[in-house]
Amino acid sequence: MTQHTEHPGSPKVLRNFPINPGKLPFFYGWGVLVFGTLGMVMSVPGQTVGVSVFTDFLIEELALSRTIFSLAYLVGTVGSALALSQAGRLYDYFGGRLVGSVAALTLALVLVGLTVTPALTAMIGGSVAAFIIISIGFFLLRFSGQGMLTRASRNMVMEWFDERRGLANAVMGVSISFGFSYAPRVFDDIIQLQGWQGAWRLMAAAIFLFALLAFLFYRDTPEAHGLLPDGPLHGKSKNTHAESHEGRPFTLPEARRTYSFWVFALTLLVSGFVTTAYTFQIVSIFADAGMTRAQAVAVFLPTALVAVTFEFIGSFLSDYIKLKYLAMLQLTGQMVLTVSVSVLAPGFAVVGVIVGQGIMQGMFGILSNVTWPRFFGRAHLGAISGFATALTVAGTAVGPYAFSFGRDLTGAYATPALVACAVGAALFFAATKAERPR
Repeated sequence: MTQHTEHPGSPKVLRNFPINPGKLPFFYGWGVLVFGTLGMVMSVPGQTVGVSVFTDFLIEELALSRTIFSLAYLVGTVGSALALSQAGRLYDYFGGRLVGSVAALTLALVLVGLTVTPALTAMIGGSVAAFIIISIGFFLLRFSGQGMLTRASRNMVMEWFDERRGLANAVMGVSISFGFSYAPRVFDDIIQLQGWQGAWRLMAAAIFLFALLAFLFYRDTPEAHGLLPDGPLHGKSKNTHAESHEGRPFTLPEARRTYSFWVFALTLLVSGFVTTAYTFQIVSIFADAGMTRAQAVAVFLPTALVAVTFEFIGSFLSDYIKLKYLAMLQLTGQMVLTVSVSVLAPGFAVVGVIVGQGIMQGMFGILSNVTWPRFFGRAHLGAISGFATALTVAGTAVGPYAFSFGRDLTGAYATPALVACAVGAALFFAATKAERPR
């Protein structure tokens, strides 16, 4: 059953400008997939994987300790999570087109603003000023990039597909996994040529141009243009799992009363916690293991290959199997990663962090996209996914600080990594009972 999910705030005068999807000779859902994927890739500067390359430069410029800097990241990210839990409703009202283009424009402006944080700190003076300024910067960066631009792009794509949602996610996942994993190397190269401030200004210019593309080519629901999800394939998928067929819509309060919502939301939260902690502190983690910055950054590309492989296969299979099996696989990857971090040294353990992070990253891309529209419908997708994203973002906020604080207490990253592993094991067993709510 397909639900009509008109976004009442989308201005009708602009709905078909400059093209009308209902008049095209092909299903525009594939165009939405292309631009939504590009939007996800453009959010990288606001993701931890993008911030991690700039971490050491900011710590030096702002004269903050690594732990205090991580605390600022926590404060800014938690603030963005709290805002996202409410801002998700903006998507339900205004739709992906307006929310996505405004979020991209905001992200570009924030990147420019971050380049002047050392000058502001020097002008005001003091470590307290540096902490407050960078915390505000992180709040705006995470809210616009990891939060609104990411969620608007993902939700928009998921609304244009129903029974073929897994297939669409597979196509999107390949580009995103490569983009996210290869970005640190690209960013590092740009920094070497332009400096860290020049790199952020260059990214801001590219994202500003993308904001224009988003306004022109993002679209809200297919029903707004007289179309149906999946286009010509609508209702013709006979072999997909019954769970992949959209059921009745849940409101956010109804969704929060279900067991499966919390199992999947906490699985994504813990994944965000571990991924962010590992990525944000990756140079320090590898340095403690006797390896260089270049060796740390080099793991991102092979990780991308693992992530792409698992996400493509997993996304395709998600149309035919229950999502709980993919959640269990994600938690397995998390446990492999955290155990490998706890014993990291040149050699086999490096393979463990690559494989573990790759599996976790690949499954995260599926579960964070497919779960909410499949389990709870599209009518309140912005509110439900916004709340779930807020929880995930909160996990990403705590991760870097928890790992840094744990290292300060114990002298190594092993203890916080093993605690995260234990939590993942508990969720693995909880996921065995996580069915689609009825």
